[in-house]
Amino acid sequence: MSVMSSLYGILRPLLFKLDAEKAHNLSIMALKAGLLSAVPNNADPILKTELFGLTFANPIGLAAGYDKNAEVINAVSKLGFGFVEAGSVTPMPQEGNPRPRIFRLVEDDAVINRLGFNNKGLDVAAANFARRKEGSIVGANLGANKDSVDRVQDYVTGMKTLAPLVDYVTVNISSPNTPGLRALQGKTELEDLLGRMTEARGQMVSEGMDAFPLLLKIAPDITDEDKTDIAEVVLDLGIDGLIISNTTIARPGELTDPQRREAGGLSGVPLGDLSVAVLKDMYRATGGKVPLVGVGGISNAEDAYHRIKAGASLLQLYSAMVYHGPYVAHEIAKGLAQKLRAGNFTSVAEAVGVDTPL
Repeated sequence: MSVMSSLYGILRPLLFKLDAEKAHNLSIMALKAGLLSAVPNNADPILKTELFGLTFANPIGLAAGYDKNAEVINAVSKLGFGFVEAGSVTPMPQEGNPRPRIFRLVEDDAVINRLGFNNKGLDVAAANFARRKEGSIVGANLGANKDSVDRVQDYVTGMKTLAPLVDYVTVNISSPNTPGLRALQGKTELEDLLGRMTEARGQMVSEGMDAFPLLLKIAPDITDEDKTDIAEVVLDLGIDGLIISNTTIARPGELTDPQRREAGGLSGVPLGDLSVAVLKDMYRATGGKVPLVGVGGISNAEDAYHRIKAGASLLQLYSAMVYHGPYVAHEIAKGLAQKLRAGNFTSVAEAVGVDTPL
């Protein structure tokens, strides 16, 4: 364990005395103020990953949800992440659901949230994304407003505004905290949504913008039929990647924390097995032809290695920062490099999907 991680171990009990959302906001303020030192920019070469026409120094990314308004993308990029995804951003600002709405399940290394796409809207996010520094890979995660009359148009509007400012765009239709949003994962709805998105993207490119990757973030709470339908639509429309998965409305495993019955999406360690199962199913369903980003329950190098062998080309985490501190991606990347070498792999790409035969 590094000195930086040890320091977080000392601070954690103090942070955990605060309400979870207050602690989160405090961490954003600390990053804005430059209070967290950068880690050396010297990722092991074995971790270098080429995907979507981008070169990732390491495959460990920050999942959407931490930096809702892209306020600290530059500061977070210096903590050892290979890429950073900010959002979810909706066209109009919205407050989200009533507080309290984030709950630490300390006994389970988990978090439940029912935030409800709280963010300051596209204009603020665009101004923040425009201030990003060169050298880091940044994605924008798009959401739809709760009271929108045309949610598909919300995603199109978000893409048109933010795509010129970022390296990739993620369509998030898998949050459990906006009523009816997950219905967009149904085949007919998904064809309409992604059809309009790819059509708009094609128009943007024809008007002179560089091509950009479009990713879809899905829920873990989907049926086998949903998986088949999603794979078919994604392959048919040329979607560049799938992020698997968002939080779950299920309560898998033997949760013991008193707050386990709170409503909302569960993330952290208990989500791991479910997320891996969906990842493997989608790797098979897409025939390994669509790059997958594995997220949900990754908290150490073994989790990361397991996820890559299951079929993920990139990884994301968020809840692990709550329990292991801001430098957890740096620690995981170092451990992952060791595991790849011990497994006689020469790159991340070589290990992708070895445990999930097609």
